[in-house]
Amino acid sequence: MNVTELYRELKMTKEEFFTLVQELGFDIGERAIKIDDRVAVKIIDAIKQKRKLAGKRSIFATDEPPTPEETATDAATKRILKIPEKITVKEFADVVQKRVADLIAILMRNGIMATINETLDFETAAIIAEDMGFKPELGVREEDVNKPEDRSHLITESLEREDAEKLLPRPPVVVIMGHVDHGKTTLLDTIRQTNVVAKESGGITQHIGAYQVIRNEKLITFIDTPGHEAFTTMRSRGARVADIAILVVAADDGIKPQTIESIHIMEEAKLPFIVAINKIDKPGADIDRVKKELSELNLIPEDYGGKTICVPVSAMQNKHIDELLDTLLLLAEMEKENIVANPKGETVGTIIESHVDKHTGPVATVLVQNGTLRIGDIILIGNVPGRVRSMKNWQGREVKQADASMPVQVLGLKKSPVVGDVLQVVKDKKILKQHVKAYDSFSFLRTQKKDRHEEKNSLPIILRADKLGSLEAIIQSLHGITHEEVRVEIIQKGLGNVTENDIALARSSGAFVIGFHVSATPGAEKFARDEQVEIKQFEIIYELIDAVKDGLQKLLSKAVTYERIGSLRVLAVFKTGTNHIIVGGRVEDGVMKNHAPVKIVRKGQMVAEGTIGQLQKEKKNAGEVTSGSECGLRIDGTPNVQTGDTIEAYEAQEKERTLE
Repeated sequence: MNVTELYRELKMTKEEFFTLVQELGFDIGERAIKIDDRVAVKIIDAIKQKRKLAGKRSIFATDEPPTPEETATDAATKRILKIPEKITVKEFADVVQKRVADLIAILMRNGIMATINETLDFETAAIIAEDMGFKPELGVREEDVNKPEDRSHLITESLEREDAEKLLPRPPVVVIMGHVDHGKTTLLDTIRQTNVVAKESGGITQHIGAYQVIRNEKLITFIDTPGHEAFTTMRSRGARVADIAILVVAADDGIKPQTIESIHIMEEAKLPFIVAINKIDKPGADIDRVKKELSELNLIPEDYGGKTICVPVSAMQNKHIDELLDTLLLLAEMEKENIVANPKGETVGTIIESHVDKHTGPVATVLVQNGTLRIGDIILIGNVPGRVRSMKNWQGREVKQADASMPVQVLGLKKSPVVGDVLQVVKDKKILKQHVKAYDSFSFLRTQKKDRHEEKNSLPIILRADKLGSLEAIIQSLHGITHEEVRVEIIQKGLGNVTENDIALARSSGAFVIGFHVSATPGAEKFARDEQVEIKQFEIIYELIDAVKDGLQKLLSKAVTYERIGSLRVLAVFKTGTNHIIVGGRVEDGVMKNHAPVKIVRKGQMVAEGTIGQLQKEKKNAGEVTSGSECGLRIDGTPNVQTGDTIEAYEAQEKERTLE
């Protein structure tokens, strides 16, 4: 029998297995790969017997979560590793942080001959991962959840292929980033003199928007990115398509977690940026404090002798907005060599929003980055084909063509594309046909494989959202809710209104139906009422996340603690049975209750435990006996009681637990 199969069957690591086998007296060597089947059977029996003896659990053991110290120790020794059903050797080497050559050597030692591009199944990869001290789990790795294939290189490559003489200046694309509620949308609202923020649920932007304004006869494209922590991925994509960033920091609040995260994103994208210190009109505003906090992050403001451009503004009162725009144009002029495109070149762009409209079908917002997109163009977005049937600018007006740096809504797609993917205009129809044949509709929205940890209670969810960006952010947040006992299981997800099929699945699976910025069809509403299926609808993402956490919390088992309620001094031992003992004694304090768990204490040390199976006072059955009274009692469990022992009675106390 293969040794790796043996210790995997026993749910042990390689180190645990060989150590225990040696303790049990089996001499199989420390590097055995295969052992005789008869020896394997003996090892399995011996280990199971040892576990059985060790598994006699104290009735006072609790189901409370491990202490921080225990959790830290376990995390230090075993890190959970999400492994997909299929993974190449190279990808596997990346996730376990090993050189490919080293990983191939490890595979060979385990009898697996594989090359760098060969695919491993989950079972094989899990065995190797366990050997390395990981705790493997089946599923998409957290960092890859709904992550589209990175095709951003297509943009760079298309520009590199262009003749330098044909590259012309284009409007700068500016991304606005920062912490939630620091005034990003209000700033943009003031810049373009519209009122978008009033339309946002709870005043929080929940998808990417793109707009254009004119300043000093120069066009500027703005991308508004969400600041709530759930939208990390969307913010990073906003940075990926931009030329310049505006980092908004509230003067009365200072640097916050999403501010720091935005800074990291800008640094990784090598984006030049301006810091807009907003809300300078509010009580408690402290511009110098913000500049000091920036300096602590190694972003030294210009007036402190550094290079970080800071512009104090009040978006609400329209103060210094002109100065911010002028500074922005000055920075764009300094970066003009990088802000170019060929209007007649290869047309490419990035999808910054995607949703399904009930009247027009799939709609994608694309930011054109090179070339010119025209009505009638055949396009390919990832594996989603289409023909540009209609285009609208950010104001909702029909346009016949979109130049570089122009955001437009495109109609004419077969399916909704993934946010962040790249649009290409296809000249050769043969290429398009190849992609259409290989196309797997909504592949990234297919239900994921169930986690193979059945011991966890799961909260099944059916999720519907209005836009792919929002759906992706919600899924990312839900996968971020982790607990050793409970988990979220998204059994179905998609775009558009809740349908009768969703209700039917919820009825059979007991799932929660959640809608984000969507409603239910009339048929689904009636079906839900008839089947008593609740549809939960949300407009703000953190309220949705909180509701899911509440649902998970209800699945947690209650924490059990034991409170001492009394003690009895044993005066006589009357009868000893196989699984019980009958004794008599005097209650010294508190109360002895029938069916209460007890500890047998001798000379200050617990020697046994059990449960009061029967309690008598004056030869009559009693529910409880109080202090000062004598009684007889039958102790069920380990019959290890002597005259003079103390029997301590306890009462179980249950309390609700939280996810934290």
